[in-house]
Formats: sequence, C-alpha cells, structure tokens
Amino acid sequence: MRRVRLDKAQTGAVVARAIHTLDGVFLLSAGTVLTPEHKEKLQNYGITEIYIEDTISEGIEIPELIREEVITEVKSQVKKMMTSPSIKVSVDVKKVGEIVERLIANILENDRIVASLCDVRSIDEYTFSHSVNVSVISIVTGIGVGMKEDTLRDLGIGALLHDLGKVMVDDTILRKPTNLTSIEYDEVKKHTYYGYEILQKSENISREACDIALSHHERLDGSGYPRRLKSSDIQIFARIAAIADVYDALTTDKVYRRKMMPHDVLDYMLSLGGKHFDKSLLDAFVRHIAYYPVGTAVILNSGEKGLVSEYNPYFPNRPVVRVVIDESGHSLKKYREVDLSKKLEYRVVAVWDI
Repeated sequence: MRRVRLDKAQTGAVVARAIHTLDGVFLLSAGTVLTPEHKEKLQNYGITEIYIEDTISEGIEIPELIREEVITEVKSQVKKMMTSPSIKVSVDVKKVGEIVERLIANILENDRIVASLCDVRSIDEYTFSHSVNVSVISIVTGIGVGMKEDTLRDLGIGALLHDLGKVMVDDTILRKPTNLTSIEYDEVKKHTYYGYEILQKSENISREACDIALSHHERLDGSGYPRRLKSSDIQIFARIAAIADVYDALTTDKVYRRKMMPHDVLDYMLSLGGKHFDKSLLDAFVRHIAYYPVGTAVILNSGEKGLVSEYNPYFPNRPVVRVVIDESGHSLKKYREVDLSKKLEYRVVAVWDI
C-alpha cells in the first residue's frame, strides 16, 4: 500500500482504503478499480490524495497511530460541533473531553508512538481535520516530555479548540484562494481573541487550555501574535500547540497551495528551534514524527529508487527502504530492503513521484 496524489494515480489502480466525507457520504470502497469518473468525483469533493495497492507496494502496511475508524468518527464529531450555531457562544467541554480521552487511549495502545497522520482529507474539510490533528500531535509531544494523562487531557482539549475563533471570521476570507489583504489578515489574526473569549465563557475548562486559543501563534522571539510574547511568557501548552499547528498546516494541501513533504517541514522547523519554537519541545516532537512516512517514494544517494517500508523510531531520517529501481533506472524483478540505520553509506537525497 502507498499514498499517491490523486492527479498522479493511474486509471486501473486499486483503491486501498475506503474514502468518505466527514458527513458520512461514501465515495469509494477499498478494492475499487479507479476510473476517470472516480477521479473526477473525488476531485469534486476536494480529495487530493488516495491510497492504492500495486505491485511495488505489496505487503507494505501503513502504520496507524489511531485506528482509521476512530479518527474518522472523531473528525465527524468535531465537524458537527464546530458547525453548530451554539459554538459561537460556548463549548460543551465535557463532550470535547470525551473525544480527547478517546484519542489519548488509542495513542497509548501503541508500542511505538509515531505520529504519521495518514487519513485521506478533503481540502473542504481542512478546518475539522486540522483541529483533530493538532490535538493528536500535541498529545504525542506531551507524552514525549512526560506529561501525565490528566495534563494530556487538558492539553488535548485546548489543542482541539485552538482555532475555535475562526467560526467568528468571515468564511470567504478563510477560503480565499489568493493572498489576503492586510485588512483581511488582521481580521484572521483576531481568531485568537475570539476563541479565547468563547472558551472563557465555557464551563469546566482549564486556564491553560483556554490560553492555547489565544497564544498558539506566539513565537519565542516575540515575532508572533496577538501579544508578541517572548520565551517563558508563553505557557507550555501554547508552545506545544504552536509546533503542532505549523507542522500540520504545512503538510496539508490547502485551497491556495500544495503541501510540503514532512521531511522538508521538519528541517524547516528545526532551523527555527530556539527562535520560533521551544527547542526541547521541538526535539520531543521530532522523536515521534516520521520524517519519511511509510509508503513514501524516495531516491537514495546511490541513485537507486524505492519505497519507505518501515520507520526507524531511533533514527527518524533513516528508514528502511524497499529498493525497486536500480541505479541505472531499471526496475528490479526482486526487490531488496535496505535499513539505512545499519547501512550508513546510504542516505535519502530526495523524494519522487512514481
């Protein structure tokens, strides 16, 4: 199994995972042989990537940090909550807490906690998927720095609701496919205050969770907003959510730009450690994120090409690679696995579209 961009998926490819919207509209079932009509249907629903089964990816299993049916159900619940008129007044924190507790329980079931968020998402449902993913990544980072379950719950709640204030921002601005004007950007930045105000009116939510909505765009060097806070003036929940927010935003397709690859985003964020992001929290985050998610097509320094077949938790940028094309560009009849953590003469130099 591997993940491919929909525009690169060949007619006749076999769909590996069922695709549906957060409203429960079933689009394609696993095992469907892809046709041009199927591709057009998915494009109309804002789907940009799918999972396929083919010869070179046979036997490769994409690890799930959270079971697919659980993450889909959670995102559906979040969409219903975020589109309810009452959300502009206050939040049912008890319900959000139940959602977060379910996420934590699923994450802690794993022997290896590696956040490789692999659900198929619609651009049109970005807001709801993003909210859940930021919560998941924040929880994983919290686990990485030794937070206990009660603290993780508060962190997860605040992270899930970090962009709540966007329900008060004009949707045409949020969905604008071109650059925002300075006035429009100033309006978007107000979502931090809007969200904080709504959460302050909600019952049974911690002060730290509320502060995530207000402070997740603050940066250690004072270059963030809305209060231009610096370093320790930004509480730890907000510093964690800031990392999760940027990572998920940059690794996701949006209306106005295509996503970046995870390894490029991680390198970019690491370059800002100590400047924009708390370095110790960033290190904890990176330890639990797949540089090259399983199924990624990569090029080795030898000129050989292959697919990432396994993640190395102790060497996040040195995965196991299934070599499928030799250095001369010839397809191999018999694939071979190269563990880059043991074969130090090899390294990944690029990713490629098959």
